[in-house]
Amino acid sequence: MDVARLASSLIRIRSENPPGSTTEIVAFIAEFLDSLGVKNRIVSNSDGRDNLVTTEASPQLLLCGHVDVVPAIPDDWLYDPFSGTIADGYVWGRGATDMKGGCAALLVACRDLIESGVEPNVQFAFVCDEETGGEHGIRSLLAEGLLKPRECLIAEPTPHTSPAIGQKGLYRLDISFRGTPGHSSLYPLVGRSAIMAAFDLLGYLREVHAHQFPVDEDLQPLISQSAALFREIFGIEGGDSILTRVMFNPGRIEGGEKANIVAEQCRMDLDIRVPWGCLLEDLRRGIAEHAPDAVVREVDVAEPTLTPPGARVVRTVCAEVERVHGTAAPFLQWAASDAKYLRDEGFDVVEYGPGEITTLHAVDERVSIEQLERAVDVYRGVIRAYSG
Repeated sequence: MDVARLASSLIRIRSENPPGSTTEIVAFIAEFLDSLGVKNRIVSNSDGRDNLVTTEASPQLLLCGHVDVVPAIPDDWLYDPFSGTIADGYVWGRGATDMKGGCAALLVACRDLIESGVEPNVQFAFVCDEETGGEHGIRSLLAEGLLKPRECLIAEPTPHTSPAIGQKGLYRLDISFRGTPGHSSLYPLVGRSAIMAAFDLLGYLREVHAHQFPVDEDLQPLISQSAALFREIFGIEGGDSILTRVMFNPGRIEGGEKANIVAEQCRMDLDIRVPWGCLLEDLRRGIAEHAPDAVVREVDVAEPTLTPPGARVVRTVCAEVERVHGTAAPFLQWAASDAKYLRDEGFDVVEYGPGEITTLHAVDERVSIEQLERAVDVYRGVIRAYSG
């Protein structure tokens, strides 16, 4: 089975999160690894949230991927999002880019090396819930001691010449505001609106966003390099602001009781991305001061993380990317992934994988067959470098 057909097979096994069951896809990967003689273990959680880890005795490198995908509604897709259609030089479907294509490329690279007589000195971890914070996936495997600190490659989609070696911090909150109800005709003289309290907090965050945080001199080249990538991929000018400013999104707000009642309650799911130089404690204090009567629940908290550019795994991945593509330039990520949890536990992590970045989580998600095949080539070189 070539890498395109394997990616197609993985896409056809539904693993949307929510609901989050990965039983079937993990069993498929286990069977694939069994056929190669690679010993593995399925680690099960409730509701079918299964992970898989291989049990190599003393692996030098961790190869990691998540097998859950965000949901997809078939409307407006060129091909059904769970068909895994192979057409026009692409494999189409939900997860093609994020990140079943990368998982397929890792597996094929391992198979190719085993068939050539190389014994890969690596450990695999395929996890169930990267899309919802990793509680049952990477965080659970780390807590159980099933993954020990070492160098790591995650097959998350990246620009084809640019491995990701760092990412902004994450501060995700569930905030409940309480107000004092009253008749709307007397507001704001009578009553205190929970909805307006949420609005006031967002005003504060707009002020925070306007501030550009200074970065250390050694980070500046990576910031500039990353800004150029944002311009190339998304057409965004001033991309350095993405990495040097607090970005925030009130992804969900619900509240109030009736148009003529001053709102007694309001709830907001708030996603904040934290740049280097911004102290989480300062941000936490500012939110508390501007929402003094709110109940703030921290859902996910992570400082910005970085793998040193001189780390072996960075040098190895960049060398293989340069061999295959002719050039390599690491960058800093605007989003978050399981890398943050691994770096916090002492892993040196690089992310590199195939994908059409602009289709990530979007309609008509797809990955080109050429990208898949080149990723296999890069992964073969990386695995070989760690296998003696």
